[in-house]
Amino acid sequence: MNALGYNAAPKRTWHQHVVPYEDGWAVRREGNQRVTSKHRKQGTAIRKAKTLAKRYNADVIIHRASGGIRKRMSYRHR
Repeated sequence: MNALGYNAAPKRTWHQHVVPYEDGWAVRREGNQRVTSKHRKQGTAIRKAKTLAKRYNADVIIHRASGGIRKRMSYRHR
């Protein structure tokens, strides 16, 4: 609860997910339904996700074609 007695909404993160999308791969911000960018190759999508994660001090979560998580990389400043 905040000072006014309301429950605070959970803080949104800038974590970037690299996910299978149509015939390729997409970068999607955690919690978003819409994709940030679409790519033919997973490597290109990973590079875009890393750029965004570095800018926003976030993580990159790379998914397998089956949807499971393959790898997580952190770009958070400590």
